Amino acid sequence: MKTGNIFEAIVQSADDELVDLLLQHEKITIQRIVSRGHVSPATGWYDQDHDEWVLLLAGAAVIMFDSGKQRQLEKGDYMNIPAHTRHRVTWTDPETETIWLAIHY
Repeated sequence: MKTGNIFEAIVQSADDELVDLLLQHEKITIQRIVSRGHVSPATGWYDQDHDEWVLLLAGAAVIMFDSGKQRQLEKGDYMNIPAHTRHRVTWTDPETETIWLAIHY
């Protein structure tokens, strides 16, 4: 049995997002992602073969879709991103940690 606390063991890094694998099983992956001013690479879009459900546990972020639509997320907001929906993170709060719970299925 693996246990932990979603808000603990957050290592500060100015260069890279912190991505922790919390659970992986046949058709599901659960990650904690911690951003602080981090955004998607400028050279591309996420275009995943699987659906992704994200919940913002803390902080704030903006996700842009290749359709031009943007969605601002605040603490407590969640969204489902269907497979092959091209998207990118264009902003996360640089003043505090943005903590994501990402479920890939």
